[in-house]
Amino acid sequence: MNSQHDLLEVNQGLIARLIDSFKRAQDSDLYYSFRRSPVIVSAFIITMIMFLAAFLAPWIAPHQTLDLKTLDLMNAYLPPAWEPNSDPNFLLGTDDQGRDILSGMMFGLRISLGVGFASVIVSAIVGTLLGLLSGYLGGRLDSFIMRVADVQLTFPAILIALLIDGIVGSLLPKAAYNELKLYVLVLAIAASQWVNFARTVRGSTLVEKNKEYVQAAKVIGVHPFWIMVRHVLPNVISPVLVIATLSLALAILTEATLSFLGVGVPPTSPSLGTLIRIGQQYLFSGEWWMTIFPSSALVILVLAVNLLGDWLRDALNPKLR
Repeated sequence: MNSQHDLLEVNQGLIARLIDSFKRAQDSDLYYSFRRSPVIVSAFIITMIMFLAAFLAPWIAPHQTLDLKTLDLMNAYLPPAWEPNSDPNFLLGTDDQGRDILSGMMFGLRISLGVGFASVIVSAIVGTLLGLLSGYLGGRLDSFIMRVADVQLTFPAILIALLIDGIVGSLLPKAAYNELKLYVLVLAIAASQWVNFARTVRGSTLVEKNKEYVQAAKVIGVHPFWIMVRHVLPNVISPVLVIATLSLALAILTEATLSFLGVGVPPTSPSLGTLIRIGQQYLFSGEWWMTIFPSSALVILVLAVNLLGDWLRDALNPKLR
């Protein structure tokens, strides 16, 4: 009985803390800035709908487009449900293999968002680490990292991703490359985006390392590693969150571009870029829905994420409050 009573008290305390945290969040400047902008609220709702559609695709998609046994070539080239000669079972029509466009978009969003999130996480970790080391330690390490970053900035991100994908593809056997293609794509996109994180974190670290609390930590003999991790890093992490939000949209676009060019995700796991590439072959023959709907989903998703990133950047900027 005592253990059950203690567990009940712990749960009640946890719920009370959650309610208190929620009330504090409602009273914050960030929430006030969010709710007073209908555009940002709409962007957030659209983003959440697409995230949920991608996450729940295996359970809520009308058709399992990735299961070849469920495909019927007799259903190919069906127009959207409101067009003549359509099938109400395929709301947005079908492609050249009889796959449902709506279901394909949901599974495509799942892959596009997965690749985008993974590449942003990798690039944020690598860029933050290199920026922190470069700004705090300085010297030759700082010069080397920044010169590498300067050289990379002279090349477009898509070219860096294509270069890395091509190098890995030439080094690995074809079978191994096809199995690892998704991971290679994440690595390629991450390698093209780490510079933005590194340069921003380096600049913030240069400011923070000269402040009194860092100097005090040095005086009492704290190891430089713990100074960077415990003191400097928490104070330079805010711009990283903003850059990560903006980089997510760029990562999704880069993945879609690579897939459109045929060097992205495998054809057996099509993303939005792959669906657009397949649909554009039939655009001028009358099957417009194959490319219009996936393209619209990609544009809306990138626009919504960019709007949220811009809002977050302004909301976290103390000079604009």
